[in-house]
Amino acid sequence: MFEYIKGPIAELTPTFIVLDSSGVGYYVNISLQTYSSFEGKKEVLVYLHQVVREDAHLLFGFASKDERELFRLLISVSGVGANTARVILSSMSAPEIQKAIQSADINALKQIKGIGLKTAQRIVVDLKDKVFGKDIGSAQLFSIINNTTRGEALSALVMLGFNKSAAEKVLDQLLKEEGSQSVEGLIKLALKRL
Repeated sequence: MFEYIKGPIAELTPTFIVLDSSGVGYYVNISLQTYSSFEGKKEVLVYLHQVVREDAHLLFGFASKDERELFRLLISVSGVGANTARVILSSMSAPEIQKAIQSADINALKQIKGIGLKTAQRIVVDLKDKVFGKDIGSAQLFSIINNTTRGEALSALVMLGFNKSAAEKVLDQLLKEEGSQSVEGLIKLALKRL
């Protein structure tokens, strides 16, 4: 419903910001990443995500669209609510979270307050394909088609006897260099490098 609010900062703490927009003060929950981005500024633009519950309407704010997108991915995981996602974003930077998910680093995620083994595993399983190829810093995304193509090519290479992690690295490199490819084309290029 709300995309963003722009206005002068009335109050800024590590957990929330109050923005004055046209004489209305908006209380917006933020992460430490966003707090660091806004510290020392007088006027900001905050990208929003609204959570409507039976007992409350809450606003969560982010300094960038990329951080908001990662937040939305995190809350799509069963067992991860908005406050837990905010704690995750406060505990690790967006690239660190992405790297932990892509490399299935369960221990890094478990070190976050409120994240147990099962939740960490669920985050990795549910989001590994969704954060693949996503450069959180610059918002470059591989298309879902490349994701599917990569998965099919990886399965074929593993069935041919190649090491999975080596095949993944080669496929990721090829997708960055070559862009969109057919499954067959991607496999042929990968075979030349493996």
